[in-house]
Amino acid sequence: MNTMSHKGYTARVEFDERDSIFVGRICGIHAIISFHGETVAELKAEFEKAIEDYLAECNERGLKPEKPASGKLLLRVPPEVHGKALVVAQAEGKSLDQWVTEVLQRAIQAGG
Repeated sequence: MNTMSHKGYTARVEFDERDSIFVGRICGIHAIISFHGETVAELKAEFEKAIEDYLAECNERGLKPEKPASGKLLLRVPPEVHGKALVVAQAEGKSLDQWVTEVLQRAIQAGG
């Protein structure tokens, strides 16, 4: 996965072979913000402009800009998975939050 970041926002980037352009979309927020460029430099400039425009529009409307993540993650898992995870976390001397955070970090590192 190709990504780029600016001011805490991350965009996924793909190459559109048909139009011979790079296309990006901001991840992790409800607002749909996309941008494109023919070169990497142009793509980066358009990404930064898209973020700046989004922040300016929020400011003009008196809205609080969405953040990609709040740090709170609500998961629904089967009770048996929850119970087993709790046992493993406690066996390692950790809270379930600490243990899940470490597991997620390892998964992200392995995938990225």
